[in-house]
Amino acid sequence: MDPVGHKLLQIAKSQLGYAEKSGGYTKYGDWYGKHVDKGSYYKTAPWCDMFLAWAADKAGVEDWAGEFASTPQHALWFQKHHAWGHKPEPGAIVFFSFSGNKSIGGIEHVGIVEKVDGHTLHTIEANHNNALLRATRDISQVVGFGYPAKVKVKGKSIPGTEQKAEQKTGEKYVPKHSAPPPSVGSLVSDVGPATHAVQTTHSAPEKPSAFAEQGAALTGLLAVVVFGTAALAIAKSKVKVPVPSSGVQLRKRGRHHRTPAELPADVTVAHLEDADASTTVMPALTAHAAAQAEDREFWGKISELEEDTELAFWDSLHSVVADTSQKAGSSRSAVSSGR
Repeated sequence: MDPVGHKLLQIAKSQLGYAEKSGGYTKYGDWYGKHVDKGSYYKTAPWCDMFLAWAADKAGVEDWAGEFASTPQHALWFQKHHAWGHKPEPGAIVFFSFSGNKSIGGIEHVGIVEKVDGHTLHTIEANHNNALLRATRDISQVVGFGYPAKVKVKGKSIPGTEQKAEQKTGEKYVPKHSAPPPSVGSLVSDVGPATHAVQTTHSAPEKPSAFAEQGAALTGLLAVVVFGTAALAIAKSKVKVPVPSSGVQLRKRGRHHRTPAELPADVTVAHLEDADASTTVMPALTAHAAAQAEDREFWGKISELEEDTELAFWDSLHSVVADTSQKAGSSRSAVSSGR
């Protein structure tokens, strides 16, 4: 596709559907009469070619597409710039004659080719049924084509071909706002003593090339990164990272623990957990349930003490004392009866 014509097509697609106003007024003719050829005549004049002038201005390709209101003069301009031909291609400016006159002087209409399908052209045309619309034309209605990209403009390259020119020449495009590359000295100074620790002491030429200096600097940088990463890994391996608590506390259940007291019918475990989580006062248990809980806690403690060896000693001592007292009481009773 013609690269300049491609830009024109993008503008044309954005304007599809525009229709002229009452009296034949169009914004394209109004613009043309103010910026290209002074005069109020153009506001209501046939605007097929003035639209292309307006689109070329918006796309910044007016030097390659031309700015005309007269279609025959526009065609002659392409011919003068050796950009005229009869081969259809997308992006080309197409000039029509509906009377059958194949001369440039007989041109009646102009548009831009969007697609070629054999002998059928798909175009975008201004002032087609008083609007900017797509159209389908037979190639037999064509007088010729203007190829904007073939127009040579002194001191300017064809818009849209800068990247291709760069690829052909092999020169890399550098944006104007990009910063210059860092110097080799700044790279070496940033590396520090660690750079010299990894550089070899092989003999080098008296004046190393820029590539050699940059390679040495980058080697030093790589060594700093590698050694630094290894040191960090070793340091991490020596540090014992505490494992955070899961937040869930488990209660070890031993043989001394007893089943908790029964809850009232209107109180559930979920109620207790909600009350504890929201730091609200837990609903009071009934007096009967509280008494049961207290009793079970008491007997639980007693059961725990009964298993203690020290309590067993005192328990056995108490039994001996009790037996002795009982025997002494029996002896006294016998003596009293003998009297």
